Amino acid sequence: MTAQRTRHIGYGIWLIFASVVGWWAAFQLTMDKFISLENPKAALSCDVSFFVQCGKNLDSWQGSVFGFPNPIIGLTGWMAVLVMGVAVLAGVRFPRWFWALFGLGVTAAFVFIAWLIWQTFFSLHTLCPWCGLTYLVMIPTFLTTVVELGRNGTLSQKASTQEAFGRLMVWTPLASILCFAVIIVMSYMAGGDLLGEFMRLF
Repeated sequence: MTAQRTRHIGYGIWLIFASVVGWWAAFQLTMDKFISLENPKAALSCDVSFFVQCGKNLDSWQGSVFGFPNPIIGLTGWMAVLVMGVAVLAGVRFPRWFWALFGLGVTAAFVFIAWLIWQTFFSLHTLCPWCGLTYLVMIPTFLTTVVELGRNGTLSQKASTQEAFGRLMVWTPLASILCFAVIIVMSYMAGGDLLGEFMRLF
């Protein structure tokens, strides 16, 4: 059985889990945006402290890069990830070009998220809780998708290459943790105590 015909259940389950979490975060941000538009002085559910808040993010130009609130992108984008996850679990076989388009979409989302992380820390000097939840699921989604594209034959038709990528999947959790560690370091560089602020929530 080739890699393209293998139903990768673990990857499908992750896509479903990540899409639900990501969509929920986008929904909460959208609701907070509506509240702030109706009453700019209203206390938002995501405003925990001066550093951990989303009000400043939502009101900034970075929060509406394309002329509308960024969470709307999340509401639509994560639904696409959910559909893909269900399809993977169902064993649906997609052509190479379809996987390539999905990979491009996930990569574009990852680049956008990486840019937002930088803007949040070094321009806005805040951490949006719901945005942080999005980071937690977007980074592993990107890493696992890159590996999936390698092992299902999208990146290369060589069996040896597909097998090599298949062995990399078990390392994606560690790679994700390293990425999260980089984000924590960035928060300290920006003058924020990310771990300390989150410990205050519990």
